[in-house]
Amino acid sequence: MTGLRTTDFDYHLPAELIAQTPTEIRDTSRLLVVSGPTGQLADRRFDQIAELIPAGDLVVLNTTKVRHARLVGTRPSGATAEVLLIHPATDDRWVAMGKPGSALRPGKRIILGPGDEIETVETLDGPNRLVRFIGLSADQAMDRYGRLPLPPYIERDPAPADDDRYQTVYADRAGSVAAPTAGLHFTPDLLARLGARGVEFGRLDLEVGPGTFRPVETADPRDHTMHREAFFIPERLAAQYLELRARRGKLWAVGTTVVRALESAIGPNGLRSGRHETSLLILPGHEFRAVDRLSTNFHLPRSTLLMLVSAFGGVDPVRRAYRHAVTARYRFFSYGDAMVIVP
Repeated sequence: MTGLRTTDFDYHLPAELIAQTPTEIRDTSRLLVVSGPTGQLADRRFDQIAELIPAGDLVVLNTTKVRHARLVGTRPSGATAEVLLIHPATDDRWVAMGKPGSALRPGKRIILGPGDEIETVETLDGPNRLVRFIGLSADQAMDRYGRLPLPPYIERDPAPADDDRYQTVYADRAGSVAAPTAGLHFTPDLLARLGARGVEFGRLDLEVGPGTFRPVETADPRDHTMHREAFFIPERLAAQYLELRARRGKLWAVGTTVVRALESAIGPNGLRSGRHETSLLILPGHEFRAVDRLSTNFHLPRSTLLMLVSAFGGVDPVRRAYRHAVTARYRFFSYGDAMVIVP
């Protein structure tokens, strides 16, 4: 798509529409249905998504689980410092980021508790640092001191309820610093109802990194450096994909993380199973080869996630959908409401 500008993906969002807490019941959140080539809009409730997915279609879920990766400690001076663990490196060292930056210079230590410390070993690209643990392992640090890393736009500390509500009900292996939030609306009952109607489920694991919250700051989004994320495609999902295409069913991606994983893994003979990494930036003009339908939340202005959704649903239909969502007082971002796009 020529003439693409980052400002094309900006919009006005009143601050009070940024959800600070989840809905009382997961599947009673609102659902905006965007359908057809012109993007016809319909206001529904999320549990009504069961009426939209025919028997024989395949719904793909990201089963990653959010780590308690936020560690708050003190510097030798007594001042507070914070570390966010991103992913393991080697020898129990981790790639991390934190604040203030002066506390994460090589050789500096942050005290978590008596005898338990984090030391910065090396400065990496951008805000990333290589850190090591003293007196305990990374897993022990997260167990003893870790906090759930709620997104930066949720302006409160995590509450005990977040340990449940900021995870999907099907979360499996811990590996992310952010939830695949499109899946937060599903309940065990809703999944069971879909399964009883003949809907199939596939599962993959993409480790969501902090780059998911980073806005695009270049004037041309094609100049944006996309963050890398690890993902795993099981052999079972690769087989399900071939079976789905043989019966001419549709694939529903639950969230942008699923879209990025599937569109990165698709090849001429189907999905490539196994472990991979992706830095795929999906912009309008992308030819979707794996995904037919998309369920997602409402995303930040100028974000790569909004650009992906616009690529899938069309820039103008998605822009109209977001305008409607603001006017109709939908709730935005991680704990907000949902949108499903059925082209």
